[in-house]
Amino acid sequence: MKRLAVYCGSASPADARYVALAQDVGATLAQRGIGVVYGGGRRGLMGAVADGAIAAGGEVIGVIPEALASAEIANPHCTSLHVVSGMHARKQAFTDLSDGFLTLPGGVGTMDELWEAVSWAQLGYHAKPVGLLNAFGFFDHLLAFNRHMTETGFIRPAHAGIILAEPDLDLLLARMAAHEPHVPIFAMKPADL
Repeated sequence: MKRLAVYCGSASPADARYVALAQDVGATLAQRGIGVVYGGGRRGLMGAVADGAIAAGGEVIGVIPEALASAEIANPHCTSLHVVSGMHARKQAFTDLSDGFLTLPGGVGTMDELWEAVSWAQLGYHAKPVGLLNAFGFFDHLLAFNRHMTETGFIRPAHAGIILAEPDLDLLLARMAAHEPHVPIFAMKPADL
């Protein structure tokens, strides 16, 4: 994996562990020679990931919609900054520029990005690993809901393992590096659907 799209919150929660986690993730990726593709902002966990990677000498590619860039939220310290027309173009750029997806704690935008990466993997628009760093148990309920969707039949057995979740970054990165693509919907026979 040469680059990972990192999805995380643009807010800074009161619990400082989240900001420290984001900085550590950015630094760790840089130390491993893995570039960061992220939302291009300088605030919140997004900014902390970028700061951690930049401080460790890593590549940081920001992808930010025009509306946010013009609001002076864009991070001027990125290795490169792509200003795109909107959120759809932003998510397409994340997919095009990365070799996988790494999700950290965040809010609605982070969940939108995660679920699109999962949905696109399920369909066959990409065959890249989708990692979820379940730090501090933040995603416990989401993982339980994902299991519930699988158990009730809304997620096919072939796609039940798309989300690779771990509480430890080293273990998660190892699982992502060993990722083997599943059979996407586009390649399934009608009887399997």
